[in-house]
Amino acid sequence: MGYRNLAAAVRDLEATGQLRRIEAEVSPELEVGSIQRRVFQAGGPALLFTRVKGCDFPMLGNLFGTMERTRYLFRDTLATIERLVALKVSPGELRQHPAWVPGLLRGVSHLFPRKVGRGPVLERTTTLDRLPQLKSWPQDGGAFITLPLVYTESPARPGLARANLGMYRVQISGGAYAPQREAGMHYQLHRGIGVHHAEAIASGAPLRVNVFVGGPPSLTLAAVMPLPEGMSELAFAGLLGGHRLPMVVIPGRPAIAAEADFCLVGTIDPQRTLPEGPFGDHLGYYSLVHDFPVLQVEQIYHRRDAIWPFTTVGRPPQEDTIFGNFIHELTAPLIASVLPGVAAVHAVDVAGVHPLLLALGSERYLSYEAPRRPRELLSQANAILGQGQLSLAKFLFIAAREDAPELDLHDLPGFFRHLLQRVDWRRDLHFQTATTIDTLDYSGSGLNEGSKVVIAAAGPVLRTLPEAVPPGLTLPLGFGRPQLALPGILVVQGPQHSMPRGTQATEVEAFCAAFDAQAPINDFPLIVVVDDSAFTAATLRNFLWVTFTRADPAVDLYGIGVLQQNKHWGCRGALVIDARSKAHHAPPLEEDEATERRIDEMAVAGGMLEGIV
Repeated sequence: MGYRNLAAAVRDLEATGQLRRIEAEVSPELEVGSIQRRVFQAGGPALLFTRVKGCDFPMLGNLFGTMERTRYLFRDTLATIERLVALKVSPGELRQHPAWVPGLLRGVSHLFPRKVGRGPVLERTTTLDRLPQLKSWPQDGGAFITLPLVYTESPARPGLARANLGMYRVQISGGAYAPQREAGMHYQLHRGIGVHHAEAIASGAPLRVNVFVGGPPSLTLAAVMPLPEGMSELAFAGLLGGHRLPMVVIPGRPAIAAEADFCLVGTIDPQRTLPEGPFGDHLGYYSLVHDFPVLQVEQIYHRRDAIWPFTTVGRPPQEDTIFGNFIHELTAPLIASVLPGVAAVHAVDVAGVHPLLLALGSERYLSYEAPRRPRELLSQANAILGQGQLSLAKFLFIAAREDAPELDLHDLPGFFRHLLQRVDWRRDLHFQTATTIDTLDYSGSGLNEGSKVVIAAAGPVLRTLPEAVPPGLTLPLGFGRPQLALPGILVVQGPQHSMPRGTQATEVEAFCAAFDAQAPINDFPLIVVVDDSAFTAATLRNFLWVTFTRADPAVDLYGIGVLQQNKHWGCRGALVIDARSKAHHAPPLEEDEATERRIDEMAVAGGMLEGIV
């Protein structure tokens, strides 16, 4: 039941035609990452690279590259997890399904890690330079571990019960790191390792860290699961993997996953940091160089038949998109129990996940009120923004389910149509300024700093949305090439942004001042100013990526017919978002042309990638 280790999963996928071996020599510098991204985009198989230049180990990519394959990997345990979720939502279900009991009892028994004295991971040792030196994008600052499973235990109360397993990227070469001895540990806001790091700082002692790579696929999924506080990732890995997770317990040190393929053992000095990055990230830009903790590497263990799993991240969708979709499948029924009144949430992957969050709530407080307006939705929005990683949302759009019970958050055009038909910009904009945002989002006022806006809409339809750009639409000097992105959303090309960070753009203010609240352009409730209107409006994916990754709500939202009363800001006419690139933004990711030409040659008839890209 389930896979005990990564090699077992590889054998099964190969036997069932879901894995392709790449026998030709490939370089971990740009080539491997480009191949993996292309095969993912084509919906292709998992890839086992058996000859990686300068490396002693095979590399496994695209393991979670499709939803079908991800479900297949966990096919033995998904029913048990779904039943446990159903019981959490409605405990009375068990009376209706007594046949569930034996399977549930077996599943619960797998929650508890099994302590062992030794494991395959400790069979051999290696050094940092012999690990795959994966570099995915031309401007990456060095080689990175892209699927690291970072394990720590509470310094104050060590042991498995209070352990944290998270996926925080690890830079193993480049920068100012001492070769063979140091690695960068990049962890962001709302990550569990931060609690243990804070305990280490308080004690003045180094934080002991183990970084696992590989192991059973359930271990990787557990590391990225947004589990409720107090639930162990190790327990979830056992539940998802269908067996108790064996952990090598060493007195005075954090435990080691016995079936991992690799384990980097080391410590983090509580007070020491070094510049880490740059690195191509999941927003589609480079995260730039910033100081992060340093891992002093003491030893690197690996099993005899070790396989190095990896992924590459970039402008979504990428392989990590599948993580998000799979997690949503598992956890969606729990939303209402965690956030009362909230029916669904959707972190929009193509917008970079955290920049844009959609939600469906309910309006029960004043059911007799007519016409309906946002009341309970505002309480629910605050609850969402106080919940773990959901708190990193920058734009939160929330609508009342009562207005359209059939509304689906994954029907993005339908959701935007619904909201823009009902929103009242005089009342329905609610800002949080000088707050925290995603570490990887450079649209704000600084690292981890920016603003948020809640846009809540409830009640009757207020307007009909235009579905074409009217002929003869006149725009102020410097603005042009209007395009329709979605019904009611006008995209306008503006001049190059030139204002200092945190300063509103005078040219956009002038654009808004050129119209009064009765001007025909206000038939479009939302106007977005961009650098390239044709690119932005060409696809929904482009529109969402440009608009929500390049705007800081407190600085980049403008309006026609602005009003401000008692510190509440709104507008009588259209809302205008400045989504142009700014000087403080990180550069977008671009492929290396020479590498792409080599990959093209591999994909021709008779090439090693024929038929899969």
